[in-house]
Amino acid sequence: MPSLRFCLVLFNLMPFTLASPFSPSFAPPISPYLLRPRQLPSFPSYDDIFSCPAASWPPASSGNLLTPQLPDQELQDIMSEIDPARIQAIIAKLVSFGTRHTLSSQTDLTRGVGAARDWIAEQMRSFAAGSNGQMEVTVPSYIQSPDGDRIPFPVRISDVVATLKGSVDPERFYVVSGHYDTRCSDPNDYECDALGADDDASGVAVSMELARIMSTRRPAATIVFAAVAGEEQNLYGSRFLAQTYRNNSVNIQGMFTNDIIGSSTADDGTKDPYTLRIFAQGTPTTESTARASSRATIGGENDSPARELARFVVGVAENNYTQMNIPVVYRLDRFLRGGDHRPFLEAGYAACRFTEPNENFAHQHQNVRVENGTQYGDLIEFVDFEYIARVAKVNAAALWSLANAPASPRNLTVNSTLLSNDSQFKWLASNETLLAGYEALWRPTNAPFWTHAIPLGNVNTATIDLSKDNVIFGIRAVGKNGYASPATFPFPG
Repeated sequence: MPSLRFCLVLFNLMPFTLASPFSPSFAPPISPYLLRPRQLPSFPSYDDIFSCPAASWPPASSGNLLTPQLPDQELQDIMSEIDPARIQAIIAKLVSFGTRHTLSSQTDLTRGVGAARDWIAEQMRSFAAGSNGQMEVTVPSYIQSPDGDRIPFPVRISDVVATLKGSVDPERFYVVSGHYDTRCSDPNDYECDALGADDDASGVAVSMELARIMSTRRPAATIVFAAVAGEEQNLYGSRFLAQTYRNNSVNIQGMFTNDIIGSSTADDGTKDPYTLRIFAQGTPTTESTARASSRATIGGENDSPARELARFVVGVAENNYTQMNIPVVYRLDRFLRGGDHRPFLEAGYAACRFTEPNENFAHQHQNVRVENGTQYGDLIEFVDFEYIARVAKVNAAALWSLANAPASPRNLTVNSTLLSNDSQFKWLASNETLLAGYEALWRPTNAPFWTHAIPLGNVNTATIDLSKDNVIFGIRAVGKNGYASPATFPFPG
C-alpha cells in the first residue's frame, strides 16, 4: 500500500472531472494523464489511489468515478478554426496604434485609444454581418470624472461588446473579455508608446477570434465577447459593463477575463507553453454576513461560485484538444493585484481570470527601452501566437460547454434538521428544454476536484446514502446533449 503522505499529495493533484451515464458518447474516454504534452511522472491507477488510507475515506461506494467531458464534433470544429495567424494579425494591428492608453487621443484616426476602439468595433461588426442577425455589436460608454488618482481629467470610457444571442435560453449570459487599453511605466503617461502586445492585446485577440468563429453558430445560451477600456486606470471599463448588466438584472452565469495570456516564457527564460493559470476567488465578498458565516461553518469556503466555475473549466478544457494544463489558483488574482473579473465578482457574478503561467515583468507596464542589455517594453516579438491559440481553445471549450448545458440548479439546500447518515437535498424544479436530469457530485473534504457522480434523474429532491458530515456535495444539471452545468453548492435548509 502506498504511503499516506504519497497518497494525499497524489490525490490532490488528480484532475478529476466529468463522468456519468449522461456523458456524451461522441468521443472516446481519455486518461487525464495522457492529455499533457510535457513529461510528467507516472501515476498509479484509480484503484491504487483509492486504496490510500485517507484519500479513500469515506468508502467510494456511492456513484461513479469522474472522467473528463470531451468536446463534441461541433466544439472540435470550433477549436480547429482558431487561427494563430489571425491572432497575430489582430495583435499587430492593435500594437500599430502606438498607444492605447485610456487618456490618449480619441479622435486621431491612426494613434490612440479611440482609433483602437473604432477598429475593434469595425471588426466585430464584420463578424456580426454573417450571423443572420444573431450577433449585435454595441459600444457603450460614459464619461469618467477625475478621481484624484489615474484619471486627471474627464475622459470617455468605451467598451466594445458583441452579443451572440442564445437560441434556446437567451436570457442566460456568459461573458469573455480582454482589455484594449495600455500603459507605460508611469500609469498616467498617455503620450509614450504603450504597445501592450501581451497586456492585453493577447486577451482582446481571444475575444475577437472567438467572436469571429462563433458568430455563425447557435449556442443555446447567450455569449458575450467584449473588449473593455480603462483597466489600467482602475478597472473602469469592466466596472461600467458589470454594473450595467447588474442594473438591468442580466442573468450572467459565468465570466472570464483573459489578461496577459500572450507568452509562456518567464524572465529567467523558463518556458511552460502548455499551462494556463485560472484564478478563482473563495468566499464571495458580496455574501451577507449570515451567508458567509454559514459557509464557514459548513466548510464551504472552497466551493464559491467562482471555484465551481474553475472546476468546470478544468473538466471540459484540460484535454488533448486544447493541449493545456489548467492549474486552479485559489486566489482572487495574483498577489495584491487585480483584473477585469473583479468588478463582475463585486456585482455578484461568478468570474475567473486566465493568465499565462510565468509573467515577465520587463515586458509589462514598461517604457520601451534597452537598459543594461535588457529589452524592456511589451513588444510583439515576445508574444507566442501558438500559445494564445491554445488559450483560445480553452476559452472556447469553456464557453461553448457552458452555453450548451442546462443552467446550474437554483435554491439548492441540504436538510440540516434531520439527524441522519443520509443526506437529503432539494432545489428549484426546472422545465428547461435542454434538461435531461441531475447528478449529485461529491468529493472527500481534502480533495480539490469532484471525484464521484451519482445519477438522480429529472427530479428536484434526492436522498443519498452518504453523510454530509464526511464529504463535500454539489448538484449539477445534465442536458439531453450530454453537456453538464457547473455544480451548485448546497446550504443548510
